[in-house]
Amino acid sequence: MEVLILMVVCGGGYLIAYHTYGRFLAKKIFKLDPAAPVPSKELEDGVDYVPARKGIIFGHHFTSIAGTGPIVGPAIGIIWGWLPAILWVTLGSILMGAVHDFGTLVVSMRNEGKSISEAAAKYINKRVRFIFFIVVFLALLLVIAVFGVVIALVFAQFPSSVVPVWLQIPIAVGLGYVVYRRNASVVASTVAAVLGMYVTIWVGAFANEHWPGLFALDGFGGMPATGIWTIALLIYAWVASTLPVTMLLQPRDYINAWQLFIMMGLLASGVTAAALKGELSMVAPAISEPGPDVPSLWPLMFVTIACGAISGFHSLVASGTSPKQVSNERDCQFVGYGSMLLEGFLAVLVLLCVGAGIGMAYKTGSGELLVGRAAWAEHYGSWAGASGLGAKLTAVVIGAANMMGTLGVPESVGIALMGVFIASFAGTTLDTSVRIQRYVISELATDLRIKPLTNRWTATSFAVVTAAVLAFVTGADGKGAMILWPLFGNANQLLAALALLVVTLYLKSKGGLKFVVSAVPCLIMLVITTWSMVKNGQIFIADEKWLLVVIGAGIFVLALWMTVEAVAVFFTRSGRGRFEGAGQ
Repeated sequence: MEVLILMVVCGGGYLIAYHTYGRFLAKKIFKLDPAAPVPSKELEDGVDYVPARKGIIFGHHFTSIAGTGPIVGPAIGIIWGWLPAILWVTLGSILMGAVHDFGTLVVSMRNEGKSISEAAAKYINKRVRFIFFIVVFLALLLVIAVFGVVIALVFAQFPSSVVPVWLQIPIAVGLGYVVYRRNASVVASTVAAVLGMYVTIWVGAFANEHWPGLFALDGFGGMPATGIWTIALLIYAWVASTLPVTMLLQPRDYINAWQLFIMMGLLASGVTAAALKGELSMVAPAISEPGPDVPSLWPLMFVTIACGAISGFHSLVASGTSPKQVSNERDCQFVGYGSMLLEGFLAVLVLLCVGAGIGMAYKTGSGELLVGRAAWAEHYGSWAGASGLGAKLTAVVIGAANMMGTLGVPESVGIALMGVFIASFAGTTLDTSVRIQRYVISELATDLRIKPLTNRWTATSFAVVTAAVLAFVTGADGKGAMILWPLFGNANQLLAALALLVVTLYLKSKGGLKFVVSAVPCLIMLVITTWSMVKNGQIFIADEKWLLVVIGAGIFVLALWMTVEAVAVFFTRSGRGRFEGAGQ
């Protein structure tokens, strides 16, 4: 029953936080004004700036910030024990992550929907724009280059997901067409689209069962399957990020949001049913004593579990695609604060899958069936055995399928549902990231008066080509970005700290002590990421990974520079109106 109690307490905590602290931020700190002008209407262009219904933009924002983050992060973070992981994804998301997302969204909306890099130039100084640009560009470059491989690996591990993931595209285009061009009922269109999506999942499972190996592309054209899928996905991302958001981005993310709601409902129902039957208990230790190869909890857990608690990537979405579509300022609490809390709850469910669900039944490589603590120990006995992408996904899928099995969902169906769920979310992150990278490139090109890169097709091409170069720099398998991937966790959390720094200076410009709500999380994240970067740097030096040492040190110096500049501004400018062009 402790598993069910954990789920109810965490879920209830998120609801209470939304209606208390979230409302306090909306009314007292950011003072959301339903009559305020918004970029989606003031700058409406039918391509990027398009006002959207609150539910639709929530779906886009949530699926874009989530991706695979709240799945893979908690799935390895539990190696330090379920208690610190649960505390981090609940308190972290309520007091830090949701404040970060909410604040960045508001600041961007009050500055023409521009990126956090442009806001940094405005509220700190123009020099930091370039510092922020480097950090943002690198983070997005890694996400774009790596997520193509991630989706390819998911396709290999869950081949039944290939058909439904690709067929989501025409379903999404059809949904966008009937809603925006034919003014069809959103409710009826949503039901039809979601039902269509689940039909494609059945088609994918049927195709995989009767024609196994149909999508095994190894050797096709002389390239590994990961390389072929990476190229195909980058081409798709180029097309998707240049189309009007109402044609593909919005409706696809909206469909995926409903897929999430249904999946979370199944998982929550599975937890409830299994717990009431006495078949579910927490088999992961509350605080574990990890093996000698496992890094220390402080500060690594706070970098490993990013999405679900706080993630710098969220600031790129909150100052990228979302502020260009929110149609009313008061929707920011629902979109910015609410979506982060929902992601936190998803992370809680993932922790329950890998901390309890895995103990219901776990088959080893030799075919031995383990249950209880032995099952958890088999999977999480070492860092090397549990930290790979395949290991993370395996733990979540097995735990989820076990819990859904108590509802009568066959194991094969549960695995197929989870495979499509994971691949779909990774896909939304990929095409959103390419579009955001295009925004960042175009904004900087406008500032530097590099006219060719202000064009959306040229800027998108630059974003995709640079990612492709990184992906294939080591060979045809498309895994080149994995060389730099060890830097992403620190860079991502550092980005969160820097975004909070900008929000803090924005709130400082409004007078009073409003800035405290973001300044405290900012300080905590600066300490954690600095600590983590130093520890990782020591590991890179010991392993003689000099490229990671150099790039990591460069990012650290740039972040330190920006922090010093921001602190100087904080203590030399005080009160309302002292910030040049401080906006609303």
